[in-house]
Amino acid sequence: MVSVQFILAIGEPIAILLMGTDTGALGRTYKGRTDSIMVAVLNPKTKKTTLVSFERDMQVNLPDYPEYSPSKLNAAYAYGNAKELAKVLKKYFNIPINAYVLINMGGLKTIINKVGGVDITPNLFFTYEGYTFTKGEKTHMDGAKALAYSRMRYDDPEGDYGRQKRQRQILAALMKKAESATTLLNTSFISSLSKQVQTDMTSLAKNYLAATKNLESDYTHGTGYMEDGVSYQNISTAERQRIINLIRKSMGLKTKKVS
Repeated sequence: MVSVQFILAIGEPIAILLMGTDTGALGRTYKGRTDSIMVAVLNPKTKKTTLVSFERDMQVNLPDYPEYSPSKLNAAYAYGNAKELAKVLKKYFNIPINAYVLINMGGLKTIINKVGGVDITPNLFFTYEGYTFTKGEKTHMDGAKALAYSRMRYDDPEGDYGRQKRQRQILAALMKKAESATTLLNTSFISSLSKQVQTDMTSLAKNYLAATKNLESDYTHGTGYMEDGVSYQNISTAERQRIINLIRKSMGLKTKKVS
């Protein structure tokens, strides 16, 4: 069942935690970890949306699960759901999360098909799950093809960072379609996806749609390292501060120093 409630007064900037899990399609039904973690700031005052991807392999301590710490950022949802992930992002990036949306692969396919597909210009050439994508060639994708485009990682020279870029491309394509935004913010549509989408929002007021017209995207830049046989991404203090400044500025908030 989808739980819904308004978080802020109408018209105030809102930060939404977006989580994607690699379940709900291809026969996968387990809970899983969050393969994609983003925060979208919708600011109707500046008519702008800021979309930031967070590196899932960042090493973090989980506030409510010290026995499983340190762990990867994408483990926060597996242990403590959206609430725990929001706590971690607030701890490391000073982000005041107002709402969340969790969507699995099946839900993404359904949403994209519901809005009639999306137009994407691939940023590299590759073949994956029976689909071929040509760099620089604008391509109309249905849900299945867009899902394949967003999932490939190992053949991308940028690895998970490249996959994050493609995920942001797809989300941006959805947000640029006014009719898509109307659909995505419709309570009955969200409820129809209740098995594949979880959210604590009933609907975002129509005046948030203006914020989707201008989109800025970014991501946390890190460097890889190994610890006890596990691969992590190190996000430096300077990089965390950069992301803090970006997101808080987009929300009209004063900046805070990284802890």
